[in-house]
Amino acid sequence: MKTDFEIAHEAHMEPIVSIAEQLGIPTEHLEPYGKYITKVPYTLIDEEKVKRSNLILVTAMTPTKAGAGKTTVSVGLALGMQRIGKKAILALREPSLGPCFGMKGGAAGGGYAQVLPMEKINLHFTGDFHAITSANNMIAALLDNYIYQHRDEGFGMREILWKRVLDVNDRNLRGVVTGLGGATDGITQKTGFDITPASEIMAIFCLATSEEDLRRRIDNILLGITLEGEPFTVKDMNAGGAIVALLHDAIHPNLVQTTENTPAFIHGGPFANIAHGCNSILATKLAMTLGDYCITEAGFGADLGAEKFFDIKCRKARLQPKLTVMVVSAQTLKMHGGVDIKNIKEPNMEGLKRGFANMDKHVENMRKFGQNVVICYNYFASDTKEEIEMVREHCREIGVGCAVNTAFTDGGKGAEELAQLVVDTIEKAPSSPLALMYGDEDSIENKITKVAKKIYGADGIILKPAAKRQLERIKALGYDKFPVCIAKTQYSFSEDAKAYGMPKNFSITIRDLVINAGAEMIVAIAGTIMRMPGLPKHPQAEKIDVVNGIIEGLS
Repeated sequence: MKTDFEIAHEAHMEPIVSIAEQLGIPTEHLEPYGKYITKVPYTLIDEEKVKRSNLILVTAMTPTKAGAGKTTVSVGLALGMQRIGKKAILALREPSLGPCFGMKGGAAGGGYAQVLPMEKINLHFTGDFHAITSANNMIAALLDNYIYQHRDEGFGMREILWKRVLDVNDRNLRGVVTGLGGATDGITQKTGFDITPASEIMAIFCLATSEEDLRRRIDNILLGITLEGEPFTVKDMNAGGAIVALLHDAIHPNLVQTTENTPAFIHGGPFANIAHGCNSILATKLAMTLGDYCITEAGFGADLGAEKFFDIKCRKARLQPKLTVMVVSAQTLKMHGGVDIKNIKEPNMEGLKRGFANMDKHVENMRKFGQNVVICYNYFASDTKEEIEMVREHCREIGVGCAVNTAFTDGGKGAEELAQLVVDTIEKAPSSPLALMYGDEDSIENKITKVAKKIYGADGIILKPAAKRQLERIKALGYDKFPVCIAKTQYSFSEDAKAYGMPKNFSITIRDLVINAGAEMIVAIAGTIMRMPGLPKHPQAEKIDVVNGIIEGLS
């Protein structure tokens, strides 16, 4: 089979203005970035059309380090729905440079189910990540300057909560000291960097419902606590307008196309293990406005991305998904069935069978949210007919529909079975009204506990001293009505990345709580999860090159 790179470069791409015209978007509303990418104003969102559209979530069982193939399935499903005559539009996240040059590589799908132009989407795209990084770091610079300029007036910070960010995996920046040098070089302080997808600006960007809402949220960002014990926000520096100016262009969703010219909005990119893992509300609602079906995904396994999609994004945007598609593969099932990751491409029916416990827990969890679920068996070349039939039979036993997806090798034709299953299920048995895991009035501790017990299967939670101190601050500042965003390893239901399958008899340790007052959520740091990832021994960067003027190695 041809490589992702070869397929992407051989695909016929329509001018983006033609894709927009097919959606009924007048050319005068577009702000093109070259021939194949354009910004589309979010002001075209029609809330009445949003209510009539069918929102489909693509999620997965607990992934391996190679990923679950959710983006490929999401793109393939859109291609398949187009082939059976349905008007479907994708709404996906933008890739981060961290994974692109780190462990996972690009995030534009794969094979014959990609979004294009692949290299531009995987790299700088329309500059949204640059704008978010700049906005975050502008706040940091303004805060440091405010402290420096007003120190002689007695102003000072007891605690600074704001960090800088960079869209690169760089463990050396997790802890740094700034302000070294002479008296005019700033005030020396210990701080650190997070990766851009973990920035509160990224969360705000993806949860804002308008530019006015963006401004309100940015003004509310809690930067730290003054010497007098008072909260200090962006509004106190009179800096909100400048930050919105940096995001003024970025806030509008980006329209691209698939390998079969299906429209796709790609906008925002928080990780699901350290953030809320969903594309922007604006892009989702724009896709729902312009299409009959909107296909979106949430990062990593359903315990992370899907839970946050429902409990945070849908809660905030009042979205009602019609169906959840759960991506599984024989390789992932075998890994969770105790098969060594080096051997998961080899036939092993017993290992496959043992892996059903992980899949079943995710299906059970989605049903707790009121979601009807269908299984997408993501086919790999090493899979056997016996393995496929075993998965189909198990799905019949637990009462969920199952379709085999071969979009990676066959494009839209390979996803027609899945597309038809999705359409039929929505027509005959759509999901119930969304049931959330906790109420707004629950305490932060209870919210975390409910997710840990109901979704992860934990016995309970353990709050470290730092988290307990933050709980008191959260209550005192009136932030206890916010939803929670648990930052946890993606490789297990537990906080132990090596506890595969369906672990038992474990607790979730909450190391710290981070107040995202602008994003209006509380981030709970579980176990040893890091908000600035590191690079592996052999990063993907080693495979990336420019050959004869063409960028290779990004797939």
